[in-house]
Amino acid sequence: MLLISLFLTTLFLSYSNGANDNFKGVATLFCSRTSSYQTAILWGTLTTFAGAVAATFLASTLIKNFSGKGLVPDAIANAPEFHMAVAIAAGFTVLIATLMGFPISTTHSLTGAIVGAGLVAIGLKVNFAALGTSFILPLLLSPIIAIPLGAGIYTLSKYINSKWNLSGNQKMIDTCHFISAGVISFARGLNDTPKIFSLILIIEYFSIQGGMITMAIAMALGGLLNSQKVAITMSEKITSMNHTQGLSANIVTGVLVIAASRFGLPVSTTHVSVGSIFGVGLIGKKSNTRVFYQILLSWILTLPTAAIISGIIYRFLQG
Repeated sequence: MLLISLFLTTLFLSYSNGANDNFKGVATLFCSRTSSYQTAILWGTLTTFAGAVAATFLASTLIKNFSGKGLVPDAIANAPEFHMAVAIAAGFTVLIATLMGFPISTTHSLTGAIVGAGLVAIGLKVNFAALGTSFILPLLLSPIIAIPLGAGIYTLSKYINSKWNLSGNQKMIDTCHFISAGVISFARGLNDTPKIFSLILIIEYFSIQGGMITMAIAMALGGLLNSQKVAITMSEKITSMNHTQGLSANIVTGVLVIAASRFGLPVSTTHVSVGSIFGVGLIGKKSNTRVFYQILLSWILTLPTAAIISGIIYRFLQG
């Protein structure tokens, strides 16, 4: 019964992840009015699902036991009660942020949930040093790199456009924009699905492929049914943008995420995406600083919120 409950709570986390994350790769498509909301979310869902399916074939190298992440001893991290507390807390944290319209990091929610359950399990023996690379560095590095890079890439694209008048070929720009959005969404599906699936690795009844496809379906449903508020925040509240700005922001997000994966840099796709959109908007003096600060606050609160919920749930499950 406990393992079935763990599977269902992990599906809940997958749904919440899809609701908060699936639109991020395609936000610039809707923001620049390159596509409608329906087209953008369908494209984001399809390419995210494709990335998740690809992950099932690369599972041997992609799946990492994220349920411990070096923060707590394996003996505790591998207990079903610990996994369930992490899944429920991370899922609720992401869903709450989604319903409020804040794009946050699922990875940071998982990290906070692990810390909360770990504190209840072993007290201050939790490896807090590991938080530096899993939470603090991504929180600091992602926007610091993405904002100026977004501003710089858009400035460069404006110069190139004025020199060679590329705006006349709008179809080419829009095609590149769609491709870039698809690449970002594909990469997110490839990266997030194994991370979430690692929570149910202890359930021997599921094959890796079957379990991950089930997680991918839950992520897709979350994106299709509950992305609206995050979509409004990312596409309308941070800044307004034109087609070239949207493509510029996506190029920054795609390049940074791929480079981070290649060189092991701890950046968050969510934070990079929001930062690049904000940076592009700064050049046009259209960025809403107040909204960006609200989003930044939600990023800071992600870990403690998930930690508190996880600690309470883990204590309850211990009886």
